[in-house]
Amino acid sequence: MSELSDEQKANNGFVTTPFTEELLEEIIGLGWAFVTEIENQVVAYLFGGPWPFYDKWPIFPYMTARFPSWQFKGWEITTENSFQYGPVCIDANHRGKKIINHLFEAMRIDFVSKYPLAATFINQANPISTKAHLKLGWEIVDEFEYNENHYYGLAYDMSDEVPHLHE
Repeated sequence: MSELSDEQKANNGFVTTPFTEELLEEIIGLGWAFVTEIENQVVAYLFGGPWPFYDKWPIFPYMTARFPSWQFKGWEITTENSFQYGPVCIDANHRGKKIINHLFEAMRIDFVSKYPLAATFINQANPISTKAHLKLGWEIVDEFEYNENHYYGLAYDMSDEVPHLHE
């Protein structure tokens, strides 16, 4: 993200969680990576997994400590009944083609039997991501500040099929 200008971030969105090659291989090996390939090239990815995996980045324990204050459809969100969704990234040439809907639906189907809820955060300086996730049916349930950045905390009911899959 640090290589992107403010204009690039505003127009294209951005991912802030750094992943080493070893972490990527681990996520893939655990089955927590969902990808879209077109002509043998990965054009989009989405990760998700249990909270303990994400504890290596300080923002995640900070966010999960806020769960008791989150209200979502009558649920008490916990690290046991939810998982961390994200990050997600889609090549600029393939955005607006419902790829995120299909990736998220594949992950939802895979994770729903274990987790009734998904949770994540989005930097408020990333309106592209916020808009895309609200269209998917995510709900903003919190706003918080961490490391001089402002974030939305979001939740998703995994029993809800992803909207707009067949349009």
